[in-house]
Amino acid sequence: MLDLLADPNIWASLLTLTALEIVLGIDNIIFISIMASKLPPERQHSARRIGLALALLTRLMLLASIAWVAQLTQPLFTAFGWEVSGRDLILILGGLFLLAKGTLEIHHTVEGHEETGTAPKHATFTSVVVQIMFLDIVFSLDSVITAVGMSDHLPVMIAAVVIAMAVMLFASGPVGDFVNRHTTVKMLALSFLLLVGVALVADGLGFHIPKGYLYFAIAFSALVEALNLMARRKQTVGH
Repeated sequence: MLDLLADPNIWASLLTLTALEIVLGIDNIIFISIMASKLPPERQHSARRIGLALALLTRLMLLASIAWVAQLTQPLFTAFGWEVSGRDLILILGGLFLLAKGTLEIHHTVEGHEETGTAPKHATFTSVVVQIMFLDIVFSLDSVITAVGMSDHLPVMIAAVVIAMAVMLFASGPVGDFVNRHTTVKMLALSFLLLVGVALVADGLGFHIPKGYLYFAIAFSALVEALNLMARRKQTVGH
């Protein structure tokens, strides 16, 4: 263990892997924030904490069963000349779930209240946690496969995941509150989830879309939205 701590390559691997885990967890934070917003305000913080705790537990369990994770990339069957693995099936199901959930949330945000004329109904705590748990498995799979490919040392992978989760736990509250306060930001976040859903389905079908393209698109959109918020704030102050 002391030899590992004295190795600069180990520290470089830890820093790089931690940064990647945080970046890969952005979509997880957004999904958890949106799902938690369906709950009463006093329970949203608890739902976010439980969601991230489940994400951490899932990642650690997957890291502890690296041999099983490696088998997920092995073909299970062949359909129309396409070799389908367990990872492909999980990504496709997760992507379809994100597409369906994102579409329903957008419809609910844009038209739901106006059509019914009633106050929004709060989801149950259990249903929110179950949905968060399901998506955690999908996001964790991608994250763990990246970790396994980046490092050969299990303690380094575990440390990177724990540090990344601590950062995400600290950021989830402010991110969730900010998304809830601004409807346009929530719409942007939901659009991002649709984009991630398409990427997951495409990846499961064998058409890999580099995550860098997705994050550049959302970063550019977020910059435009930030400028819009600044402009609206100045107009409000001016009046």
